[in-house]
Amino acid sequence: MKENRYPAVFIDRDGTLNEDRGYINSKENFEIYPFVFQALRLLAQFNILRIIITNQAGIARGYFTEKALLEIHTKLEQKTAAAGANIDGIYYCPHHTDGKVADYALDCSCRKPKTGLIDRALTDFPIDKKKMYMVGDKYTDILTGINAGCKKNILVKTGYGKGEIELNYSRWNMKPDMVVETLLDAVLFIIKDLREK
Repeated sequence: MKENRYPAVFIDRDGTLNEDRGYINSKENFEIYPFVFQALRLLAQFNILRIIITNQAGIARGYFTEKALLEIHTKLEQKTAAAGANIDGIYYCPHHTDGKVADYALDCSCRKPKTGLIDRALTDFPIDKKKMYMVGDKYTDILTGINAGCKKNILVKTGYGKGEIELNYSRWNMKPDMVVETLLDAVLFIIKDLREK
């Protein structure tokens, strides 16, 4: 019997889901954008998987521990679940080649724009590879989606997005398929895109 495969949206964390305050080192400093809950609920309503992929080099740099990061992600999952906006998976890269913490100071396959985090999600979830989307606020997010073969790659203007567009956009070799204000706008576009034959 053939397994059902589902569309998936890979969502960057800092600047896309929550306010980007530099290296967020505690759950007290983690604030989710208010529009995120509606965006996630809509994705769930249309049976689209919601998967977070995030670089967290602050661990390698010694700014916070993996334990602190997991506490932040627990808060994220609790807040979204309480709003009926569950997240299916959270994948993070704790590595950086310039890290001060030896265990994490390495050249890995999971740091965006490499596709290791998406590859793990593809192993864990029944994802339709022809219906994958990437949403983020940085060029690295767009490149990650392109490298992974996502159908559409969407840049949001929250977080670093607006600055990226004003300062760097013209120099990018690869461009996003769409530039929108927020994650909610990206989700509305994705739902429309999936419904078009």
